[in-house]
Amino acid sequence: MRAMAADPSGRRLVEVERPVPRPGPHELLLQVLACGVCRTDLHLIDGDLPPHGHLVVPGHEVVGRVVALGSAAHRFARGQRVGVPWLGGTCGVCPYCSQNRENLCDRPVFTGWDRDGGFAEYVAADERFCFALPERYDDLHAAPLLCAGLIGHRAWRMAGKGVRRLGLYGFGAAAHLLAQLAVAQGQRVYAFTRAGDARSQAFARSLGAAWAGSADTLPPEPLDAALLFAPAGELVPLALRAVRKAGTVVCAGIHMSDIPSFPYSLLWGERCVRSVANLTRADGEDFLRLASGLPLQASVQAFALADAAQAVQSLREGRLDGAAVLVPHGAWLAGDRA
Repeated sequence: MRAMAADPSGRRLVEVERPVPRPGPHELLLQVLACGVCRTDLHLIDGDLPPHGHLVVPGHEVVGRVVALGSAAHRFARGQRVGVPWLGGTCGVCPYCSQNRENLCDRPVFTGWDRDGGFAEYVAADERFCFALPERYDDLHAAPLLCAGLIGHRAWRMAGKGVRRLGLYGFGAAAHLLAQLAVAQGQRVYAFTRAGDARSQAFARSLGAAWAGSADTLPPEPLDAALLFAPAGELVPLALRAVRKAGTVVCAGIHMSDIPSFPYSLLWGERCVRSVANLTRADGEDFLRLASGLPLQASVQAFALADAAQAVQSLREGRLDGAAVLVPHGAWLAGDRA
């Protein structure tokens, strides 16, 4: 089968031929219908995250159709559509797993980092960590839900209760979904982008943001919480400056550049900075249940598997409104959008 593997030494993807996986006892063999391109994939390709294997196939926003089942796989049936997320397995016995905090497992398995992911025609996945997908979303538009949506939703919940004014720093795949969710919950959304990025600011306003502007400017009113999706450490002091006393700043990425020093006065007033690490299966079930009742409009651009490098470069250069999605079997034409 064809697949695209990460070569961090050259900051590139390379085409490889791999045998079609044989599913283990608890595994599914999936024909990949669509796979979102996440910023974490970019960090793997660019070497920001250390490789966990040679030429691992990225991709952890996988929508697939079950074509074969392992001997102990009973949750799904052949022909069923399922989603494969970033968290692909846990040890189940470490202190974190024992405390229902499997997102912090000491011996985790990550899709597209520890095991081959969805930048391929077929993928094997542990069915215990897969999700049934809401019928209201087709393959192309379901893919971004599986990380941009899942991790964004966890970050949103980490902001705490009573949030009325929410800031989103970096208006990409996750933020454009979270903005819709937050607006639907009655929150006022403030979108922060790179200076001069009028296109992304207009995109944010079109999705219900009450205000959109540069990340280095203050919003019209203090925020109750801010979610940072851009992997730029220098945004942390800016977000602290924008939140009120007792406000929360949530760093939502797996990788971020170093946070510069800042005066204690920005943190004082019981402001809080915290990170989000991965997700739990309960997170996934909660978000997909919520998404099944909300008409989230995922803005996507489809790319053929052979054009994966172009999709990654578009993400690297900030040329996407929403998400890039790979379609290995060509069901959608490149350029399709919501």
